[in-house]
Amino acid sequence: MDTTHKFITMFEAIGLFVAVVGVILFLASRFSGRKGDRIVALAFLLPTVLLISVGLVYPGLKTIYQSFYNAAGDAFIGFDNYSTIFGDSDQRTVLRNTVLWVVITPFIATAVGLLYAILVDKARVEALAKALIFLPMAISFVGAGIIWKFVYAFRPDQPGIEQIGLLNQILMWFGMAPKQFLIDTPLNTIFLIVVMIWIQAGFAMTVLSAAIKAIPEDIVEAARLDGVRAWGMFRYVTVPSIRPALIVVLTTIGIGTLKVFDIVRTMTGGNFDTSVVANEFYSQSFRSGNQGLGAALATLLFILVVPIVAYNVRQLRSSDER
Repeated sequence: MDTTHKFITMFEAIGLFVAVVGVILFLASRFSGRKGDRIVALAFLLPTVLLISVGLVYPGLKTIYQSFYNAAGDAFIGFDNYSTIFGDSDQRTVLRNTVLWVVITPFIATAVGLLYAILVDKARVEALAKALIFLPMAISFVGAGIIWKFVYAFRPDQPGIEQIGLLNQILMWFGMAPKQFLIDTPLNTIFLIVVMIWIQAGFAMTVLSAAIKAIPEDIVEAARLDGVRAWGMFRYVTVPSIRPALIVVLTTIGIGTLKVFDIVRTMTGGNFDTSVVANEFYSQSFRSGNQGLGAALATLLFILVVPIVAYNVRQLRSSDER
């Protein structure tokens, strides 16, 4: 019965969507000329603005409003939740981990992607090589977390107990004791970051490879005629030519890293000092029942993301103007 009700709700939503589009198209057919174009544009924009307002603007404003209230949401406490974020030692650890993620992941993932794009450019097996490094992008963050959880898996070094974790097995082959990669702080955060780099390097490689191929051939030939060698070609030709693409890749990966949740939740659950802002927001809001602190963390995440998005948009506009 519950499944039937879900199907009915789904078809009602589809029917409502078709009805709205039908009304818009009917109104569009009744007008012509410049005035008619404006009415048609307004008719298409109004449902979009309404949905954005209901699904994005209103929840965002309500979250900011709730961030000034206590855990139960029934008493105004001002900036106390924000004071807790920056004053509590556990919350400062969360902020430290988030900073590590944002500082390390975009730059290393972009560097790996750029290096790979240059190395396989025009190679005989270029398509296969690119497919292999892009493959992790096809895996969900949860799936990637589960895969790497097996890679990092630990078992005590005792007779009769075999290691199932790849890294610990490699350590034992070299006569070293197995390590608890996901428990020992602060290196466990670095090992989680490796998973994000593994996923995002494929995205960086794809975008940067396309940008490299778009470099005009006459610029490359001119540099070669001037005696520019490999490093000089990379420094003075490749990097300046693909600078807009580099900025897009860095900022896009940076935004994704700020919001990272799945990897941390899947691999450690935020335990052992590995939690980040997005995971802490979930934990406070839905597990600890602290709606106020959870809303404050969500607001902080929004504040951190907005400048990166604004910078990305400005760079894209400036590159288009050129």
